[in-house]
Amino acid sequence: MNAKLFAYLSYQDAPAALKWMEKVGFDVVRRQDGAPGQILHAEVRLGDAVLMVASNDAEYQRPALVGRSTGQGLYLLVDDVDVFYRNAVAAGAITVIEPENTEWGARRARVLDPQGQEWSAGTYEPGVP
Repeated sequence: MNAKLFAYLSYQDAPAALKWMEKVGFDVVRRQDGAPGQILHAEVRLGDAVLMVASNDAEYQRPALVGRSTGQGLYLLVDDVDVFYRNAVAAGAITVIEPENTEWGARRARVLDPQGQEWSAGTYEPGVP
């Protein structure tokens, strides 16, 4: 069976989330606005990574940061972890893990975006034997 996986996120302030993503390096490739300040559907792309974004349709709660993770998040494979991290923090992200070399030979960093969504970036590519 062939399959592709695309993540989606909803945000209390989806227009602000899209602005943050653009500052990190994503391009908005599709955007459908709803009522003022609301996004019905948007798609952002950075290289081969595509993410769908919309405004919350309920009062969702983000998991709290416990130690170095919320227990769920997005992982972005990037060429330069340090550039991603610098751009994310400059755009208002909160540092969770500063760029570091791991014991498994990769480089990684982790931040919470301004609305608390966990983003990890690294040079390790999951699923490759």
